[in-house]
Amino acid sequence: MTAVFDFSEPVLRRLAQDDVARALAEDLGAGDLTAGLIDPAQQAHARILARESAVICGAAWAEAALQQVVPGAQASWWVRDGQRCTADQVVLEITGPARGLLTAERTVLNFLQLLSAVATKTAEYVAAVNSVPGNRARIVDTRKTLPGLRMAQKYAVTCGGGLNHRIGLYDAVLIKENHIAAAGGVTAVLRRAAAVAPTAKFVEIEVETLAQLQEALQAGASMVLLDNMDLPTLREAVRINAGRAILEVSGGVNLGTVRDIAATGVDRISIGALTKDVKAVDFSMRFSSD
Repeated sequence: MTAVFDFSEPVLRRLAQDDVARALAEDLGAGDLTAGLIDPAQQAHARILARESAVICGAAWAEAALQQVVPGAQASWWVRDGQRCTADQVVLEITGPARGLLTAERTVLNFLQLLSAVATKTAEYVAAVNSVPGNRARIVDTRKTLPGLRMAQKYAVTCGGGLNHRIGLYDAVLIKENHIAAAGGVTAVLRRAAAVAPTAKFVEIEVETLAQLQEALQAGASMVLLDNMDLPTLREAVRINAGRAILEVSGGVNLGTVRDIAATGVDRISIGALTKDVKAVDFSMRFSSD
């Protein structure tokens, strides 16, 4: 079960236009003083290069920035969203007024750097779990996203081969330890969830012990988050579950541990670092004379 969002082309365009409008507003203010040094009639041909291997993501955002600043610019993509580029490969060529291209440059690069970084990191985790014989685990994102850019980052996760968890607090239920304590226990909170959130895409409950897992299963849980359990406990949780509920793991997941976690037989591994701890991919834009 996932909180599937519509990432069709029209939806992506609208999302990107909104994100880019905010980004340009904070960057331009009353206008680009430096670009004013350039003759408005001067045309330019620019190439955007990736300085390192990466999974590309952010075409809709780059195009939205160009459309809003340089409506007449022509963009040609050599690497599409979800495809991998090599170091020093040209991923995008742009032709248009030099002044406008310079004004749009930073916004274009910022989105490409961030979203490609998320897609690339996700792809690393996906490749790691897929290297485990008999693996069934899928890599899943979380709500630990940059404020205001959640949907952009969640789209980037899908470009890297990952799955989206719930989009926000409104579309699915994730019952955590404080909810359990406040509601009076595992069984009580699951009954309450069925009553108050009948339209939720899914109801998931977080457990910290095998006893809580057993109680959740007895109460009819269909999706359980195993929080910060060691490998032997995860293996026992999979045995106890016996396929009754979808089992998800969170906590203590990194590239050094994810293979062993996947090998326990769990269904999903959620990782906040996909969208929270991101090192930007290095891109640059260069004008050329040809």
